[in-house]
Amino acid sequence: MKPQGQLITREFYQRAESPVVHLPGTLAHHDVEQADAEFTAGRPTFFIVDVPAKTMCMTIGSLQPGQRSGSHRHSYETIMYITHGQGYTMIEDQRVDWQAGDAVYVPVWAWHHNVNLSPDTAARYVSCDNAPQLHHAGVAMFEPAQ
Repeated sequence: MKPQGQLITREFYQRAESPVVHLPGTLAHHDVEQADAEFTAGRPTFFIVDVPAKTMCMTIGSLQPGQRSGSHRHSYETIMYITHGQGYTMIEDQRVDWQAGDAVYVPVWAWHHNVNLSPDTAARYVSCDNAPQLHHAGVAMFEPAQ
């Protein structure tokens, strides 16, 4: 008979004696914001920081004066750090105002979009998320609004 209050199980993972360092061939992405990059007209500009991270990623984005991004949601959480400008992010039905120096958190699967309030200055941000981790687990999802 199993004693009450005790969990009886066996280990299902291998314990490491010491962490092992694996240095990938690439440790830096130089000139992330390439001057000759091409983008779709009318859509916000963003650059993916191309490093071999397995659990997180970073993008650098901008919204032109008065521009609004498309509404979308995804299965990964995101933190946006605003480097220039002012605007807001709609997260579900909540408006989150921001300006340079602010950070905005977008929860998992929340509908959201970004708006640059300036009529003459671009807004810029750095966005970090855990999409690669979920991609490797086979559960990363992205859905644009219809």
